[in-house]
Amino acid sequence: MAEAPEEDEEHRDELPADLDVSTYVGMYTFPDIRRRRAPAYAYLLLAAGLGALSATHPGRGVLVNEGFLAAAAALALIGLYHLAAAWPLAVKDTDALLAAAGKVGFPVGHASAQLGWRGLRSRPTWRILLYSSEQPPAKRGMVLVDAVDGEVLDQIVEDNPEDWS
Repeated sequence: MAEAPEEDEEHRDELPADLDVSTYVGMYTFPDIRRRRAPAYAYLLLAAGLGALSATHPGRGVLVNEGFLAAAAALALIGLYHLAAAWPLAVKDTDALLAAAGKVGFPVGHASAQLGWRGLRSRPTWRILLYSSEQPPAKRGMVLVDAVDGEVLDQIVEDNPEDWS
């Protein structure tokens, strides 16, 4: 008969390594969106290869057929979209936080930044949530900052409706 596992052998939940705050090494740097160019070039190269195969083997072959031309067209469109959506991330999160803090009209306490995208070409946009520096915060604001040119796109400032008592 098997013995019950001892307490030391029990499975315990652990945080993933990327969420473990004890290994914090500095500020997080968001990766540049221009990395989309690498798969774009791969898609375009594959599309060119499939298009060349389709052109050199016309007709209804067994190994090369009309599907190659359709796949080449689809991959070319995907590759072109990736190139069009490969915006440079020129405004860092700290710069966006500074721009947002200058627009809300109150001294900023806690704040957080999230990178999102807008539009068909997925232009990067920082979404900045700000709270005033009082304890508890009396005001809060949401500011949208374009991550390509740093323009403040929109802002909402209101009294903090949260009850902190």
